[in-house]
Amino acid sequence: MKKIYLSVLGFALICRMQVYAQTAKDSIGRLNPGFSLATTAAQDTNAYRPRRLRVDEVNFVSSYYKQDGNHSAVTGGIGTEKVTDIANGIDLKLVWFGNTLNKNTLSVGLGFDHHTSASAAYVSQTGASNTGGSRVYPSLDWTVENTKKGTSFGIGSYYSGEYNYQSLGADLHFSAKTTNRMGEFGVKVQGYFDQVKLIYPSEFIPQSTTTVTTVTTASGNSSTSQGGGKAKIPSSPRNTYSASFSYSQIVTSRLQIMFLADVVTQHGFLSLPFHRVYFSNGKDTIERLPSSRFKLPLGFRANYFLGDNVILRSYYRYYTDNWGTKSNTANLEIAYKVTPFFSISPFYRYYTQTAAKYFAPYEQNSASQTYFTSNYEYAKFNSQFFGAGIRLAPPKGVLGWQSLHEVEIRYGHYKQDTGLSSDVVSLSLGFK
Repeated sequence: MKKIYLSVLGFALICRMQVYAQTAKDSIGRLNPGFSLATTAAQDTNAYRPRRLRVDEVNFVSSYYKQDGNHSAVTGGIGTEKVTDIANGIDLKLVWFGNTLNKNTLSVGLGFDHHTSASAAYVSQTGASNTGGSRVYPSLDWTVENTKKGTSFGIGSYYSGEYNYQSLGADLHFSAKTTNRMGEFGVKVQGYFDQVKLIYPSEFIPQSTTTVTTVTTASGNSSTSQGGGKAKIPSSPRNTYSASFSYSQIVTSRLQIMFLADVVTQHGFLSLPFHRVYFSNGKDTIERLPSSRFKLPLGFRANYFLGDNVILRSYYRYYTDNWGTKSNTANLEIAYKVTPFFSISPFYRYYTQTAAKYFAPYEQNSASQTYFTSNYEYAKFNSQFFGAGIRLAPPKGVLGWQSLHEVEIRYGHYKQDTGLSSDVVSLSLGFK
């Protein structure tokens, strides 16, 4: 439940990022970020003068997400998975040049979403639980680019807070272009430090509210709350560390490729205590998963300019982890320019994964197991995601408004062979 609705604005932002592949034949957005900017800056070095801080662009993204299914983890792998989510995000990019010819970019972001989840009511057996929640997530990133050397270095920070989760994050990122500026290597190191609130199903909460309650998690961490009145919900830490590597290459004037690899490790409380598990003997308990996890995703992108009006964007990713899950993702998007200022982009993604070794459906886990879950996020399934985007970027601005340089609307439909389905629509506005 949680993973699905938190990804809504991420979908819209990714769609927003992909737009830039249509702006010029010598720049494919994420495959070679800043290539044309670096080239221009290098050519203008002789006439260079330091520039003051200015607003380079402002991007606004809004999306609506709705899903349905019948394998809720809250009720042990059965029951409603209905979720709705409205998400809004704004990103402000500030740019200035220093005396050393370095380009400084400061990106300030703020996101907010509100969701309703039908299954949240069943955390309490009386159905009286709150079924809605909100999340706020600001971010800050500062990047310094040496346009003469073709290198950049930056730092970033993040925060995300909602009713059952608090997260702090930070990263360091570096990139360097090859001598001929046809290739670029990038690396990013990230750390996320989370606190998971231990919200238990009502039947597992001690009835007395006048005593001290100590909760010990599967990772061995203990949290204590004082009864009497409304007790504070205890929490447990979850830390995630990752290193991301990428290499992009302009092969020809029409073909650009990119290789990606991530190494991810997690430690701490990786379960969610309000996820029930029903054993084959009829008894029930809460989800229990190991306190560590290692993930290894490997990816490849290829963008090809098929004539002046068509761009083919393809992507493949292989994923494996030490919980037994393996997956394959294949994605194809075709951007077609109807006019120089209007384009449509149909897309299709196919995904397949194997089940984690700790997963079993409702009443099929054994009470003798050390770890167990009935969360269908870890099940074996295939899925499809398809839709289209429409982008408008007239030279005189949208509807004659010069500052609004582009508008994009995207719609996607998601379908799993487990019965889960969803729809998401997003609107992105770009201001200069």
